[in-house]
Amino acid sequence: MGGVAGTALVAGAVSPALAQAAVPASAAASLEPFDMADVDLLDGPFLHAQRQTEAYLLRLQPDRMLHNFRVNAGLKPKAPVYGGWESEPLWDEINCHGHTLGHYLSACALAYRATRDKSYRQRVDYIAGELAACQKASGSGLVCAFPKGPALVAAHLRGEPITGVPWYTLHKVYAGLRDATLLADSAASRAVLLRLADWGVVATKPLSDAQFEEMLKTEYGGMNEVYADLWFMTGNADYKVLAQRFSQKAVLDPLVKGRDQLDGMHANTQIPKIIGFQRVAEAGGDASYHDAAAFFWKTVALTRAFATGGHGDNEHFFAMADFDKHVFSAKGSETCCQHNMLKLTRQLFLQDPSAHYADYYERTLYNGILASQDPDSGMATYFQGAQPGYMKLYHTPEDSFWCCTGTGMENHVKYRDSIYFHDDRQLYVNLFIPSALRWTRHGVVLKQMTSFPEHADTRLSWSVERPVAIALKLRHPRWSRTATVLVNGQEAATSTEPGSYVTIDRTWRNGDEVELRLAMEPLAEHAPAAPEIVAFTYGPLVLAGALGRHGLAPGADIIVNERKYGEYNNAPVAVPTLAGDPEALARSIRPAGKPLEFTIAAHDGTSVKLVPYHRIAHERYATYWKLV
Repeated sequence: MGGVAGTALVAGAVSPALAQAAVPASAAASLEPFDMADVDLLDGPFLHAQRQTEAYLLRLQPDRMLHNFRVNAGLKPKAPVYGGWESEPLWDEINCHGHTLGHYLSACALAYRATRDKSYRQRVDYIAGELAACQKASGSGLVCAFPKGPALVAAHLRGEPITGVPWYTLHKVYAGLRDATLLADSAASRAVLLRLADWGVVATKPLSDAQFEEMLKTEYGGMNEVYADLWFMTGNADYKVLAQRFSQKAVLDPLVKGRDQLDGMHANTQIPKIIGFQRVAEAGGDASYHDAAAFFWKTVALTRAFATGGHGDNEHFFAMADFDKHVFSAKGSETCCQHNMLKLTRQLFLQDPSAHYADYYERTLYNGILASQDPDSGMATYFQGAQPGYMKLYHTPEDSFWCCTGTGMENHVKYRDSIYFHDDRQLYVNLFIPSALRWTRHGVVLKQMTSFPEHADTRLSWSVERPVAIALKLRHPRWSRTATVLVNGQEAATSTEPGSYVTIDRTWRNGDEVELRLAMEPLAEHAPAAPEIVAFTYGPLVLAGALGRHGLAPGADIIVNERKYGEYNNAPVAVPTLAGDPEALARSIRPAGKPLEFTIAAHDGTSVKLVPYHRIAHERYATYWKLV
């Protein structure tokens, strides 16, 4: 199972009462994000993905997600419950019923913030009103959809053996209400959230530290993060204390000491905890919480990640010495893990604006998040494994509400939240995505026009109310040997330091234009323990072998049960083999005539088509190759 630790908070919320609550970090943060409402996406693959998710959100029926919440509160449901994880007997044992509602609240809040379409705000307020009715009817702040209702939570708090992950699921509801409060300015959501939060304080107060730590052996999502957020929102010290109590010391302590003990651990059980560690640090926790988060990021992003930015096999970390035994699994790279690693990356970047965070973010955004969506239906993947000749499998619209279905609802309506960052007078451009930024404080509109990654350059046009002095910081990605910046057609700076920022500090005037020129080339990547297993990249993109639809009927990649990854459509297929030196093979890759299409010669002399992995859909593929 994987979860989401909720959406990162966004600076500049419209409500003055929530202004402080929407700041993503402590006063010591180096940078701030822009309000999503101040960034517009322009035509391109990211805007297309957003619109697919917008349409899906509006097709879903809140009353069906609310069904079990009303049942547990003694109220008559208004619509039949959805299928899959929300109702099927298998998930009665796991008890994660209700997680989808939390993700849906977050997604609708994000969609509202991004588009200002009142349809999403109306859904947020409707759900909050229904949850408030459940609280009133049950006489409790707790709202849940578990088959055993509040009894499951009570048993967990008593330390009894349970089958389920109640805090993991409740965290999604907390996070959804938080996002609805901060991003959609929903007073109704805030009222429900605070009553739920106060219930949590009272319910956990009798537990000793040892009892609390024992309880945290069961997956609990990002409860530490959300209670730290609640402290920022309210100043209530009880919330700050509970955020620290929800920070599992058995995971925290080794990380603080720089010990990587992740082998065999369930990956996405851990990542939300780490996001919470960083948030607790920002909420006044000691430096050890940040140290743990930074070390975890380094070991996962820099030593455990696949070329796509994903990691893990069958949801678990594995020893990198065994890379060759896991890399070709159909159950690699759980999409929730990529979602949450990007949340952690963004948090750390705000504190320490280093280009290596932005480089990882970009790679995982293209090859993990954008790649996870079916561009035709808007449905999302669970795993994105590298079993040669396998395919991406997507959830159904109504019967497979996986954890990655939930994070998938959020992923594609928040692309604009990490393109630009700022401090008082510095403006960071981290991603090369067609977009327009309004920096109202300085009277600036910055429009980014690019066809990246089809072409390795981007152009920025300034519209300013009056001349303004701003230090523009343009990312020089580690995949480009050089970066050249032109201002109004004249060369202004050249960088030969990949993985850095090029700074243009000047007074900008209306109509000024900046061009950033980069260079992409095919490269080979492999893990140190398996040099004969390689993936090919082009800039930040993983190139996948496009292997066609052999044996696939229409719709064969839309599935209900994510546990059967590796079983669906698994008839043996012939996959080309490659031979030779990895670097020489990378140099042999040739353009195929269309943008971002290439060919490479197979061992038998035939030609293999290579395309960006994020463009692969409805066909078999290979991202890693074992050289012969």
